[in-house]
Amino acid sequence: MQSLQRVLKSLNDYRWLSVGAGGSLLLLTVANTITPQLFRWGIDQGIAKQDLQIVLYSAGAMVVAAIARGLFNFGQSFWAEAASQGVAYDLRNKIFSKIQNLSFSYHDQAQTSQLLTRVTSDIEQIRTFVGTSLIQVISAVVTLVGIAVILLVMDWQLALITLTVIPITGWLLARFFTQNGQLFRQVQEQLGDLNAVLQENLIGIRVVKAFVRESAEANRYTALNNALVVTNMKTIRAIRNTFPFIFLMSNLVTLVVFGYGGANVIAGRFSVGELVAFNSYLLLILQPVLLIGFAAPAIAQAAASAERVYEVVDAKIEIRDRPNAIPFQTCGGRITFEHVSFRYPGATTEALRAVSFETKPKELIAVLGMTASGKSTIMNLIPRFYDVTAGAVRIDGRDVRDFTLTSLRSHIGIVFQETTLFSGTLRDNIAYAKANATLDQVIDVAKTAQIHDFITSLPDGYETIVGERGVGLSGGQKQRVAIARTLLTDYSILILDDSTSAVDAQTAAQIQAALDHLMQQKACTTFVVAQRISTVQNADRILLVDKGRLVGQGTHEELMRSSPLYGVILESQVRRSVLRRLQPDGKWGFDPRRAPQNSICQLLKL
Repeated sequence: MQSLQRVLKSLNDYRWLSVGAGGSLLLLTVANTITPQLFRWGIDQGIAKQDLQIVLYSAGAMVVAAIARGLFNFGQSFWAEAASQGVAYDLRNKIFSKIQNLSFSYHDQAQTSQLLTRVTSDIEQIRTFVGTSLIQVISAVVTLVGIAVILLVMDWQLALITLTVIPITGWLLARFFTQNGQLFRQVQEQLGDLNAVLQENLIGIRVVKAFVRESAEANRYTALNNALVVTNMKTIRAIRNTFPFIFLMSNLVTLVVFGYGGANVIAGRFSVGELVAFNSYLLLILQPVLLIGFAAPAIAQAAASAERVYEVVDAKIEIRDRPNAIPFQTCGGRITFEHVSFRYPGATTEALRAVSFETKPKELIAVLGMTASGKSTIMNLIPRFYDVTAGAVRIDGRDVRDFTLTSLRSHIGIVFQETTLFSGTLRDNIAYAKANATLDQVIDVAKTAQIHDFITSLPDGYETIVGERGVGLSGGQKQRVAIARTLLTDYSILILDDSTSAVDAQTAAQIQAALDHLMQQKACTTFVVAQRISTVQNADRILLVDKGRLVGQGTHEELMRSSPLYGVILESQVRRSVLRRLQPDGKWGFDPRRAPQNSICQLLKL
């Protein structure tokens, strides 16, 4: 219940709303406790003595009490709901802000669907607890205390019999919470798993249809849905095993009051009005007990949800500013990797091992290697998406961990291998990192990225709405929008992580030509993770990475002479296109039996 205690502490920010709800609750309790006394007065002093005036007075007073109960009940519900909405608002903002600041290592391991469930369903459970269940419990406790005092004053013996239901109910509810807290947490986790399948299918619906996997995905979703229903039924059985006993105790107490009180009326020790009032109080004292019983499952679920929400809120941010971090302002162009080793969280092997190199100002550095060799990992260490396991990454001799994250990343322009666009216009997507950019600035970078002509051919031009995740654009078009978005930033270091892989060779050459000019103007150093030969040949230096190690560096010609691995990588790219041109009849096609077995050097000469 510690997580729920933290939720209650957050009500301090809405203390006046809480005071309003609490005040209304107390006044409602007073109005409820007065009503049975009005019945007693009307029966004993009015009906029994045949005094119509007293009957009318008591009836009028009961009307006033009913109106007061309505007003105070509305005030209690309104103020409590307002406070609960404020708590939910703060929690949503807090968890979203925390997700934005959590390190890549956290997102690498966290399920997106679980995070979505915590921001939506779990916070809604907490809001319901604060707005409904909490006020019910407080109202029940206040009512129980107030009516217990009144009953003891009226008839202490009958009151003690009546109040025995309270400790028994408390014990049953305590056992319910202890035994079933984990079960309600499991419900929320399984709901997150179900949302994961839904999210994957919404994102990958084209893949599902392309491979005719609709039935398989429906079966997978149904299986998880069945598991969720089974767990929900377990919670229902847990409720069934507890609350019928509470209802049974309530009914038994009613029978005892009716029998014992009736006997006292017959014996003359109790008036009819007192019995009616006592019975009314009995209903009022049983109602809070039942309310607590009905609120118990919601409280248990809210406790599980609060625990899940605060797990994210309390998650450790691994990448953060050091004390006395300084802003990154100028870049001379000397980027140094000093014996850098890195292991991803949870991995058993190192992604990089003792990588060392240093760039010169204005250099274009190409990073080349086989799949999963560590190329993108090197790029991710420069803007501190991760921190090195050993060694250091320096810019102009200063460790990147000495700079503030905001200033460092705002001066590094990066185009990721996987292109992500947001819902909105093409102009908004290009100006994502620079919202105040003018249309002329947007057009300039769009021309550089070779996407301007396509945009102007659209009916709405730069105001064209981009579908979710860029649906409606080809892979190459999305990639060019991403390049334009990066070029609009105030970058000093430019990182292109295979950024032209989805465009044709001619467009890539045009983009590269325009980028070469910008690199000389703005970037102090440019890194390109590339697979195209043209990019590699134009680089000032090539870093050759294999299995997390830097196995070679130099120009294209130097690596051609010294590195067999470099030749193998290039051959895998150019062999087919070159061999297609070696057909004796000059036709496009490929016959490996006719193709000469040339070395990679001979192929490149051709």
